[in-house]
Amino acid sequence: MNQRPNILLILNDDMGYSDIGCFGGEVDTPNLDRLARGGLRFTQFYNTARCSPSRASLLTGLHPHQTGIGILTYDSGPEGYAGNLNQRCATIAEVLKPAGYRSYLSGKWHVSSNLKQPTDSWPMQRGFDDFYGTIIGAGSFYDPNTLTRRNENVEHEAREPGFFYTDAISDEAVAFLRRHQAEHADKPFFQYVAYTAPHWPLHAHPEDIAKYKGRFDEGWDRLREQRLERLVSSGILDAQWKLTPRDPNQPPWTDVQHKRWLANCMEVYAAQIDRMDQGIGRILSTLEQSGQLENTLVIFLSDNGACAEDIPEDVTIDEVVNKLMIARSHTRDGREVRFGNNPDVEPGPEDTYQSYGQAWANLSNTPFRLYKHWIHEGGISTPLIFHWPRGIAQRGEIRHTPGYLPDIMATILDVSGAPYPQQLDGRAILPLEGHSLKQAFAADAGERPPMFWEHEGNAAVRIGQWKLVREYPKGWELYDMEADRTELRNLASEHPDRVADMKRQYDAWAARCGVLPRDKVVALMRSQGVTRAFWEDE
Repeated sequence: MNQRPNILLILNDDMGYSDIGCFGGEVDTPNLDRLARGGLRFTQFYNTARCSPSRASLLTGLHPHQTGIGILTYDSGPEGYAGNLNQRCATIAEVLKPAGYRSYLSGKWHVSSNLKQPTDSWPMQRGFDDFYGTIIGAGSFYDPNTLTRRNENVEHEAREPGFFYTDAISDEAVAFLRRHQAEHADKPFFQYVAYTAPHWPLHAHPEDIAKYKGRFDEGWDRLREQRLERLVSSGILDAQWKLTPRDPNQPPWTDVQHKRWLANCMEVYAAQIDRMDQGIGRILSTLEQSGQLENTLVIFLSDNGACAEDIPEDVTIDEVVNKLMIARSHTRDGREVRFGNNPDVEPGPEDTYQSYGQAWANLSNTPFRLYKHWIHEGGISTPLIFHWPRGIAQRGEIRHTPGYLPDIMATILDVSGAPYPQQLDGRAILPLEGHSLKQAFAADAGERPPMFWEHEGNAAVRIGQWKLVREYPKGWELYDMEADRTELRNLASEHPDRVADMKRQYDAWAARCGVLPRDKVVALMRSQGVTRAFWEDE
């Protein structure tokens, strides 16, 4: 009988801090809520503010630049920005294999620049025993590009009636678990389920959308206030942390035009999360039926804060279809896809390609400010749930112990007993950067090592209660996370010595991990022909 715990790691895409029910949101997530009631919620856990870097850090226990994913999966020149998972890192699957684990991945990979041919940065070459999903970072939920089974392109499978990518990710995860139980029941498993929901485009089942009709009609201003009230009353946030102002680029809900279309966008976004939660429920039921749930450590989190990106109507078909490969020009039955956030087009169907916009992203990140891309709390704060009946005695408790993505590898190694390698298949592996959170399972832990971030010039270091953060190209700001986690009072001018010391530590980390100044990276990207990434002007 296997005694090592199974590991089920569930990551979703572009979801804000407070969207799901057990973190104060309006979206119905009974399965995630169940995990929270039976486990732990961590309130101060952080990602790296962007999809590819977060996945690289999560999978390896290193900082993104150390793995070759300094920005995205573009070849941006130097080693830390090559856009491929490099040979100096080891994935969770590679590290667990010598300990007897079998590893499975269902969903989004997004740590390889080669989208068409298997390379040493694809899942099957990085320790996974089976893989179904997409190599690319985004795309249609009805007809995703780069759909792959093991090392073989299977985009034709999306042409089957009723195909929807969120459902397919869940179904394949269930199939992997059933096959494992039938063929390898004597071994523990590592199952990585990487959903693309609720990343744009806004695609969802009509019945899921209908469920949320009217739920967001009060608008983002009132809903942000209500979310904060629930977050405080549940003990997730401190009552002294004030709600950040509405994004200055967005109008009050009372003044907006196209209210019905805007509310519809949020309804579709909620439906995307709802469908993911339904799939998580099927995965949990499969584990229960096989008697595996008791000794499975389930981890759920998001890869970055909510996404404020608008999809402009002037985006070219060539850009999204041929260059970025994140869309199809036509539906499976031949209709032309309508790109852009056009209020005359209802979101949700296969022939649309829209996003929910900045104001709703502001709601998703309640009570914080800024979004995906930035290192302020709105960009890097993620809901984190741990559930492990055999290993975590506490039920429904909250932990305020800070942590970030490199800690996930360290925690998995701690609970599994698997050693972290200095070498793997003859290649030297960089030392682990994470700090195990297992000590916080029983009660909130004490001091931890400093945490560092950098993405596109946006940067931060957190040491204890203090966070030094920069919104590029602005100057450094200093916040007391115990008194002001919503980052409303910049204390940099009051603590110049602390700022200088924290900046010195940040600079030393950046030099050690291969972080380059943003202007140099942009110049290198342009030299490679990359002029903008996912519609973000460089």
